[in-house]
Amino acid sequence: MHQVRHERLVSRPVQLRARAREVEAVERLVGAARSGQGGVLVLLGEAGIGKTTLLEHAVEAAAGFESLRAVGVEFEMDLPFAALHQLCGPLLGRAGRIPGAQREALEAAFGLRAGVAADPFRVGLAVLGLLGESAREGPVLCVVDDAQWLDSASARVLAFVARRVGSMGVAFAFGLRDVPGTDVLRGLPILDVPGLPEGEARALLAAEVLAPLDGAVRERIIAEARGNPLALLELARSAGPAGIAGGFALPGTVTGRIERSFRGRVAALPEQTRRLLLVAAAEPVGDPALLRRACGLLGMEIEAAAPAEAAGLLELGSRVRFRHPLVRSAIYTAAAPAERRTAHGVLAEATDRRVDPDRRAWHRAQAASGVDEDVAAELERSAWRAQARGGLGAAAAFLDRAAALTPDRARRNGRLLAAAQAKHDAGAPDEALSLLAAIDADGLDGLQHARSVRLRGQISFAVQRGHQAPPLMLEAARLLAPLDAALARETLLEVLWAATWAGRFVQVEEIVEAAEAVLASTPSPQAPGPVDLLLNGMTKLNTKGMAASVLEIKAAVRAYRQSGDIRALPLACRAAMSVWDYEALEALSTRLIETARDSGELAVLSIGLNFGGWLRMAEGRFDRALALVREADAVAEATGAPQKVYASALVAGWLCDLDQVQELLDASSRDAAARGEGNAITIIEYGTAVLHNGGGRYDAALVAAEKAVEHGQLSTFGVWALPEIVEAAVRLGQMDVAIDAADQLAEWTRPCGTDWALGVEAATRAQIAADTVAEDLYREAVERLGRTRMRVHLARAHLVYGEWLRRRGRRTDARAQLVTAHGMLSAMGVVAFTARTESELRALGKPTRSADAPRRPAVRKIEDADVDSYRAGSPAGLTEREVQVLCLVAQGLRNREIAVQLSISSRTVGHHLGHIFDKTGYRTRAGVAVFAMEHGLIPSRT
Repeated sequence: MHQVRHERLVSRPVQLRARAREVEAVERLVGAARSGQGGVLVLLGEAGIGKTTLLEHAVEAAAGFESLRAVGVEFEMDLPFAALHQLCGPLLGRAGRIPGAQREALEAAFGLRAGVAADPFRVGLAVLGLLGESAREGPVLCVVDDAQWLDSASARVLAFVARRVGSMGVAFAFGLRDVPGTDVLRGLPILDVPGLPEGEARALLAAEVLAPLDGAVRERIIAEARGNPLALLELARSAGPAGIAGGFALPGTVTGRIERSFRGRVAALPEQTRRLLLVAAAEPVGDPALLRRACGLLGMEIEAAAPAEAAGLLELGSRVRFRHPLVRSAIYTAAAPAERRTAHGVLAEATDRRVDPDRRAWHRAQAASGVDEDVAAELERSAWRAQARGGLGAAAAFLDRAAALTPDRARRNGRLLAAAQAKHDAGAPDEALSLLAAIDADGLDGLQHARSVRLRGQISFAVQRGHQAPPLMLEAARLLAPLDAALARETLLEVLWAATWAGRFVQVEEIVEAAEAVLASTPSPQAPGPVDLLLNGMTKLNTKGMAASVLEIKAAVRAYRQSGDIRALPLACRAAMSVWDYEALEALSTRLIETARDSGELAVLSIGLNFGGWLRMAEGRFDRALALVREADAVAEATGAPQKVYASALVAGWLCDLDQVQELLDASSRDAAARGEGNAITIIEYGTAVLHNGGGRYDAALVAAEKAVEHGQLSTFGVWALPEIVEAAVRLGQMDVAIDAADQLAEWTRPCGTDWALGVEAATRAQIAADTVAEDLYREAVERLGRTRMRVHLARAHLVYGEWLRRRGRRTDARAQLVTAHGMLSAMGVVAFTARTESELRALGKPTRSADAPRRPAVRKIEDADVDSYRAGSPAGLTEREVQVLCLVAQGLRNREIAVQLSISSRTVGHHLGHIFDKTGYRTRAGVAVFAMEHGLIPSRT
């Protein structure tokens, strides 16, 4: 005990004095949480460098806090939510205070509830809610050591939560070892923890080694340790002057030397103590009751831990804790394989199969000495339980281990293939490819080979959506055609979907023709289901046009709306868009989002979110569109997939001045081209055309729209660009171009017959029509679009109708249409089209703001201020409207003036300002101005 006391009283203070910068950062983090704010700090460095010491200092500095702890364990990285359970276990008593769906997801993640998906986002929101409830009672500190060994599910949730505690009185401190390839906490604030300076290393060594030490030996210790405090102490303690008098040169890494030192200290303990330490190391949950039961099975008492406690290696309390994470790994890795199997065996026996069957199965698997079909089958059952509650990553881990224990080659391959599919569906493409690589290709039967090719195509599409995916999926469909006609037809739908996204980077016609040939070789079902109807319709659409395919596409869309079949939902959404069916698109995209969340299929969740975002844009609900787009970006971040920034670029473009957002659009286009995503470029070209038309830059709009139409053979956005061609070409006097585009549009809209389709066509054709029929077309457009929720299209119809009336001298009628358009567009926050409408109203002599409203030319436009916040996420969780209000408040405007500029009421401004105060933590307008300057939303006042 004297040794432990000496280490705590001398070594830690010496280390902390040498780390003024790091200590200040830790104390600043704790201080922010104490003041009701919060934050996150990742301490990055090699093993033994002092991260754990700094984390312990954080806990001591957080006196009066609720301190929560977790430690990542390498051999539990495949057990989902293992680390999260460590951290949040003490909070489960408060779970009744969070919403039911979140509570159920959290309980499912911890294996406490069956039949519910552990949706990662609901779990993240649940943890955020639990921490918020805890913070109501006092500040909270969350300490996570060895974060490089976190299981992926816990890492994603903790990173998600840590980014959102800025104003909650919650602080996160992570210890992360500098391991090559570690990226679990990418994007969080990182503080590098270097080695101690030489002078401080000497002071630490002098404080630790009280006996005289030969000068040459001391210099060699300092040189070998390279400023690593734990290496310095453990090497000096384990070797001693006599042991190193002949020279000090230990091979291997610092981590290896430290672990060898710990192993030496463990080896000096009694045998029963060593056996207990190994069981504790194999059971990272730290449950004393479980450890006691396991010890009983080995014929010993838990009191055998006393010598390890006296040596400062272990603490027994409400949890079982090792002095340092390296103690656990040193004990576990030093044990012989047979000893580790024995430890896992008693843990499996001590674990209640009814309460925690999955952890029991995992311990049984670790205890197995060779192939064992019984254990493999139990793991497979655990996998299906995990998959049923949305734990696709867990299912993959169980199946992977089950495959290793499976004696039959064919069954082993099947389990590996199922594990790879689960990893892909969970949004882990690299891990899925690793599992595919482990398959014995010679042992695959024809169907398994075809499924493996299909999965490689799906992974390729999920990662890039480029030109590599369609050929792989087409090959898989050819292989599947004689073996599984239904799966072949599903795969052909995936071919069309992948070809749609690759667009200009593939030979679209050749792919569609090849898909038709494969389709012809598969027997048609007697009763076509949604997949069959959709495949037939989409194939005809891409070869024969809308008139030949619309009936089958509409039948497929109806079938998908009525069916519980969730297959091919992304392409079903695209089909609904192609036939201009808003209600079906909303229903299908909503179901896609809900299904993906419930099942944990993150690979397709972002697709549904983007469909929803585009719908909200068309409705003019840009705040909701931005929220969905940001969630889609969060999904990409959570899965490690590249973020698709074109959707957020489109939203920002509608809400911001085009000059400010053009750089973002160009960057998005370059990013999409690098990945081979032709459809993304088409989307950006369509959006660029819309924005230039709004700004009256018709030549630029025409160029962008023509590119979108030329290269968007399979893209709905290529069709949507046709009205932009008409609007730009008419104003440039290129009537032949406008008429040709209007005729092309009619081929897509008239067969569909919806108010959305026919309303857009009427507004488009009115611009090229003779005066005798133009007004009837404008009125038809307003009437039809007025029956839909497509408010952006309706507002633009009022605008072009008003412009047409003004140019014909009908000032009163023109004013009515333009005032209506201005009210709609300004309420939506659509900057460019609002400015264009104001220009038309000024030409009529009609002011667009109250005559007595103060004018402040020095106030910078809000849309110029928040482009970057739309790109990277608004600070403090502010909505875009709150950002707008924030910028104007920060520039000195009063509520009434802000209301005039934003076309909202003063009461609404006050409501937004209250939320801004709550989210930023500032309670005055001057404080808000400081916050805006600190986050780059307005220029600093120098």
